[in-house]
Amino acid sequence: MLGIALAALVMSTTASAQYPTKPIRLFVPAAAGDGTDIVARLLAHQLTESLGQTLVVENRPGAGGSIAAAVVAAAAPDGYTLMLANGSSHGVTPGLYPHLPYDTLADFAAITLIAVSPNLLVVNPNTPAVDIASFLAWVRANPGKVDVASAGNGSLSHLSVEMLRSLGHLAIVNVGYKSAALALNDLAAGQVAAMIINIPSTLALVKAGKLRAIATTSATRTSLMPELPTLAEAGLTGYETLAWFGLVAPARTPVAIVRRLQSETARALARPELREQLHSMGAEPVGNSAEAFANFMRSEITKYTKVIHEAGIKVE
Repeated sequence: MLGIALAALVMSTTASAQYPTKPIRLFVPAAAGDGTDIVARLLAHQLTESLGQTLVVENRPGAGGSIAAAVVAAAAPDGYTLMLANGSSHGVTPGLYPHLPYDTLADFAAITLIAVSPNLLVVNPNTPAVDIASFLAWVRANPGKVDVASAGNGSLSHLSVEMLRSLGHLAIVNVGYKSAALALNDLAAGQVAAMIINIPSTLALVKAGKLRAIATTSATRTSLMPELPTLAEAGLTGYETLAWFGLVAPARTPVAIVRRLQSETARALARPELREQLHSMGAEPVGNSAEAFANFMRSEITKYTKVIHEAGIKVE
């Protein structure tokens, strides 16, 4: 038995040293053209060059990313099946779907956090909120009268509103829409007062003067818009919601392969071309260790599961 085990270890080590020897499938829990898909294709281009094998992007949208995640969790742990995880698939979805066919942490090997993108708290310019202090004062002076839009039940936008309500002790009214685009249209038209949404969706409207950005949702000020304070600075201690993108593989993927993928991804994220492309999307490159990324995912799941349970959010 010991001989068999040693032989298997040698074969595994040899395979890891030669990795990769064939194309790699990169599953994306979003439709083509979505932000997650764009990040996946940018990374796939870089890794195809550095690894010497093609990364084939496969889109599997739906069910909060759980469709793609189920495929990857069940795949062979050999480094040839990867997933571009995001804040929905490996942050929000575990709390929304209690009976997933996989364990979001135990069935995946974290590789690296690719990039993060803070959200913005934006208001219609006709509101009296010119900054975060006046926004909070206005809401508190008008309990139950300030509408804050969100992009779908259980979306990151929705959870961001619930966190604002809870941590700020605010009597705001969540107005759910079927998409971010519909919500932003009504916000610009003055049908609702405010919204928490990602930077790429709002930047053009802010620059055109159709929306006013008053705060970011990151823990510290973002280099993308350093002039804006954070909600945490305004007294909402612990407030942080981020759109994020990371690379994962099936659990038990050899450590040598995980390290190779992490180092190649970090190297790609250090290149000016990719950094500029991500910045244009409102995202900040990261490229941290596998251990740090695993801890990050664990904290995201804990945070959002708590918000979901406290707000009684359910999906049909």
